[in-house]
Amino acid sequence: MNAETPTIPHGQPRGPVLPKGLDTPCLVIDLDIAEANARRMAEAMAARGVALRPHIKTHKSVALARLQLAAGAVGLTVGTLGEAEVMADGGCTDIFIAYPLWLSGRKADRLRSLLERPGLKLSLGIDTVAGAQQIARAVGEAADRLQVLVEIDPRYHRTGADPKRAGEVARGARDAGLAVAGIFTHGGHGYAGVAAAARAAEDEVETLQQAAQDLSRMGIEPRVISAGSSPTAMAAARPPINEMRPGVYLLGDRQQVHLGGSPPDGVAVALAATVVSDAVEGQVVLDAGAKSLTKDVPAYLEGHGFLPAYPDTVIGRVSDYHGVVPLPEGARRPEVGEVVAVIPNHACPVVDLFDSFIATRSGEVVGRWPVDARGRSG
Repeated sequence: MNAETPTIPHGQPRGPVLPKGLDTPCLVIDLDIAEANARRMAEAMAARGVALRPHIKTHKSVALARLQLAAGAVGLTVGTLGEAEVMADGGCTDIFIAYPLWLSGRKADRLRSLLERPGLKLSLGIDTVAGAQQIARAVGEAADRLQVLVEIDPRYHRTGADPKRAGEVARGARDAGLAVAGIFTHGGHGYAGVAAAARAAEDEVETLQQAAQDLSRMGIEPRVISAGSSPTAMAAARPPINEMRPGVYLLGDRQQVHLGGSPPDGVAVALAATVVSDAVEGQVVLDAGAKSLTKDVPAYLEGHGFLPAYPDTVIGRVSDYHGVVPLPEGARRPEVGEVVAVIPNHACPVVDLFDSFIATRSGEVVGRWPVDARGRSG
């Protein structure tokens, strides 16, 4: 074991300290770092007068969602009906499904069942009149227990109504018997790079302003004006926005550090992997490949993951179960049998590959916690 303490270059993620004796590959989440991230975001939003409603898609964990609520979040955001069911089962009582569901068949039954739960406040995203009408038909007399928000396209061009047609969608929902609570965006195009993140934040603010005006012309005043993404959260948290929905900030990852969505010491997640081979000269191989790390590599990052203990190295290529780490000439090298931490490029899909994670504090194991909503993609 190479015990030399590395110097991590400025701006590179540090990640959690790994406990000893891990069975690899496995996911490790440092609760001290996650709690600090939860407090930092909650305090930043509170200082701006913006409510925090984090998205649980990154961690999919009831325990980590409760950690966010304890730090000051007003409620949760989810992406699927299945995630909403899991969070409601875990005792979370204010949930926004930020997705234009098409409710038919079993999905309609599942939504009605959710609406029957005492004390649960549920909101849905819509972006078409047809979608709103389908929701109204699906919930029937339970419509008074549900509110909707109109999704606005902030020039990301995924889902969301044109801001100039937001009032039309809101009026269609109201005419169908649904309560319209407000409007929302997701600045997902901010993930394209540092400059893109700044532009995406401006896009969110501008398009929500336009959409709010269009709703007002229809006689509908949006109470909730919500934006959401970790790279745009700080820059977009200003009027008219009064709610923010970041997700990755709680755990952080390599791309969030690059984009400014997480500080280098704010990465709470790492994949623990063992060096299993150095048979080929100039490289070592880890027992963590695409089935642990995915193949997600944004254009501005090199490799499939960063090794903080060996800061001159990245995982250069992956196959299903192998992560190949090229060794630059003169670089320190891990030994066969050594367990190393890998900071993933993108935490969200990596967490979703594991049934559970090792929860730690200061390198000591607290327990093995389930990824409760894993596989609940519908």
